[in-house]
Amino acid sequence: MAKKTQATWGGRFEAAPAELMLRFSESVSYDRRLARFDIAGSKAHASMLASVGILKGSEARAIRQGLDRIGRKIDSGRFFWDTRLEDVHMNIEQALTRIVPAAAKLHTARSRNDQVATDMRLFFKDACSVLRERIKGAERAILGAASKYRAVLIPGYTHLQRAQPVSLAHHLLAWLEMLERDRERLASVADRANWCPLGSGAIAGTTLPINRERVALELGFVDPKGRARITQNSMDAVADRDLFVEFACACALAGVHFSRIAEDLILWCTAEFGFASMPDEFSTGSSLMPQKKNPDACELLRGKSARLQGNLQALLTLTKGLPLTYNRDLQEDKPPVFDSFDQVDLCAQVLAAVVSGLKVNAPRCAAAVADPALLATDLVDYLVARGVAFRKAHHAVGRVVALAEKRGVPLNRLPNSAVMRIHSGFGPDWARVFDLKRALPRRRGPGMPGPAQVDRQIARWKGQLAS
Repeated sequence: MAKKTQATWGGRFEAAPAELMLRFSESVSYDRRLARFDIAGSKAHASMLASVGILKGSEARAIRQGLDRIGRKIDSGRFFWDTRLEDVHMNIEQALTRIVPAAAKLHTARSRNDQVATDMRLFFKDACSVLRERIKGAERAILGAASKYRAVLIPGYTHLQRAQPVSLAHHLLAWLEMLERDRERLASVADRANWCPLGSGAIAGTTLPINRERVALELGFVDPKGRARITQNSMDAVADRDLFVEFACACALAGVHFSRIAEDLILWCTAEFGFASMPDEFSTGSSLMPQKKNPDACELLRGKSARLQGNLQALLTLTKGLPLTYNRDLQEDKPPVFDSFDQVDLCAQVLAAVVSGLKVNAPRCAAAVADPALLATDLVDYLVARGVAFRKAHHAVGRVVALAEKRGVPLNRLPNSAVMRIHSGFGPDWARVFDLKRALPRRRGPGMPGPAQVDRQIARWKGQLAS
């Protein structure tokens, strides 16, 4: 009677794995989401094996057709995933071998080590493309709000204290700068993923005459000129997890940006600020207090940021002490990556929806930005323009501010005589600086919140996000 062993690697063992070990070690419950990439890699590998004479042409065609059949079955939800076969690779291979006997040759000249490395690189290329588009959707929503509310002015804040006046559009455009850097980081990850490791084997390649470049070309691992890109060291190719960390880092930074944007929105939508109100569809109420409108969508955006940072930390900790090359610890590299992808995908969509439904309270914004103290720095500039050294001008205006606080009057309502006694640089026209219609257009330099610059930036972003 034949001994019962594991079907794919059990030749040297006297017994099959324990049921507990199977449950402990399986990864197909999560890595089956790699199925379409695994099938693509296997089809390319089959074609390459035929091209070098290891498979017959008819065998390669039957394998490719069988893989397409399995792919359709997976897409329709009719494929049975067997945890006893451990992972996505063995599930597909065993199912394929049942319908195409020649598939027993398919694993020639490859290992699950280079197979999963290939699958994950294909995943990263696809995932980065998807997330870049999702984030672009959020950017378009923000740009729409900036265009709609470009005439609204609000206080800008430092240390969460009123600092200087800016347009709401300028604040929203700052969000775009943050998110565009996230898109650039994802593009960089995708570029570094664009190297084919298939053919590296378990650690030292193969003695068989394979054609790695052919596989790379079929799978789209190519440079801008269409030339094959293949990894250059078989050990590094199967041990490298930099991409996992870089992808998780890009996602974590995107999460930080989502969180900071969410915090701005939460503050603006408080009764204390009152600058805006959240869309009802992305708010919740209280089970006790009927008046409540809670910004739960934004609070969850903040919370997801912590989750994304945790995924990054998990990957760094997982890989920090591993010797080359593959170690089974690395099976745990996929859940954090998949979760980071899923959460950023979801967060970007939620952010776009929240911003699209945001309603700005223009009168409340106008009341807040009317505070003349916001233009105290303009008063410093007034003195500097009249030849006063900046440090002396700053000190003089500080004394003016202190006097206004002592008298309990707005800064611009102090009498000329009192202000002019503080410093000889003040002329009778000193209070002219407290005019927002004059102050904002004077911020005309590149990157500043003046109306002309904001209009230029909106036009630039419209062109950039059009495609």
